[in-house]
Amino acid sequence: MWKIDHSYMDGAFVPVHGNETVACINPATEAVIGAVTLADRDDARRAIAAAARAQVAMNRTSKAERIDMLERLQAAVLASTNEIRDTAIEEYGAPLARAQWVSRYASQSFANAAQVLKDYELVRSIGDATVVMEPVGVSALIAPWNSTAGTICSKLASAIAAGCASVIKPSELSPLQTDVLAHALHGAGLPKGVFNILLGRGSDVGDEISTNPQIAKVSFTGSTATGKLIARAGIETMKRVSLSLTGKSASIVLDDADLDTAIPLALNAAFMNNGQACVAGTRLLVPRSQAKEVIERVKSLVAVMVVGHPQDPSTVIGPLVNQAQFDRVQGYIRRGQAQGATLVVGGEGRPAGFEQGYFVRPTVFADVSNDMDIAQEEIFGPV
Repeated sequence: MWKIDHSYMDGAFVPVHGNETVACINPATEAVIGAVTLADRDDARRAIAAAARAQVAMNRTSKAERIDMLERLQAAVLASTNEIRDTAIEEYGAPLARAQWVSRYASQSFANAAQVLKDYELVRSIGDATVVMEPVGVSALIAPWNSTAGTICSKLASAIAAGCASVIKPSELSPLQTDVLAHALHGAGLPKGVFNILLGRGSDVGDEISTNPQIAKVSFTGSTATGKLIARAGIETMKRVSLSLTGKSASIVLDDADLDTAIPLALNAAFMNNGQACVAGTRLLVPRSQAKEVIERVKSLVAVMVVGHPQDPSTVIGPLVNQAQFDRVQGYIRRGQAQGATLVVGGEGRPAGFEQGYFVRPTVFADVSNDMDIAQEEIFGPV
């Protein structure tokens, strides 16, 4: 049983000031596997202050010093690859293949940033001017639960390459992934306060990060609704804000496409990470002349997709992250049918053989018009 009641600040694991405790539930079994005590606004201020102190030294770091930090982080995270993989499976039901990829990508992010920095000129001449690339300052890095390690590491790698100390706020839905990653990053032995990690609600920790004048930059990955709040909150202190938000991407099949290749690739893009990915290609646009054939191919391929426990190597689609997400996706399936779309495969309810766990039947609709909710809104599930 996991018990997480600390944050990582100023180079150490410290008890949180907050007192809200949230249960951690395995989405494949619905069993309680731990509890996390969330940080609050006071904790956020402590983390920001630690980063601000570290920023003084970070401003003076050379390219070689930053590359050394990145290489130490890469080695430390690489050593924890298996633990990072296992917590992604346990905490939100990531299929084994996806969890393995993300855990490897996490360490590779630091190696990639180090390689870019080696050839990046921090001082350059343009005409008669000398341009100096300076750190923007303390950066807030906000990461989602569906790729916690990968998102944190890619953001942190860029921040360190730019000479910025950071405050990292993962989703409160990812305490296990966060704790394992925090211990891995700690093993790199970076100077105190260069990065600080805390789990908390957007209403207090997120708000403090978005409005505190000591934060110069916010990098957010998550929902469009939350992204709007962060952008508005940052206006008063003129923060630089980068947003990666809701997705509703389409795969497009042209007349000359090889359907044997194109359709499996399109389905992989749609259902990656159990459909819980902002980059998922959840719409498929095809020539009307080929629609019937494509629909039949999609139906047959989706019908045999393996839905199962995420640690099973044969599983293609695991469970959704929690009950709320399960209910949300079921609602979209009902609305798709109510608004007149044709159900090709799947539908409401759990797949056959599953009495518990937040498993959803992989579902495809045809005859979808652009005014339907399922065409306009991100479902974030295998639909």
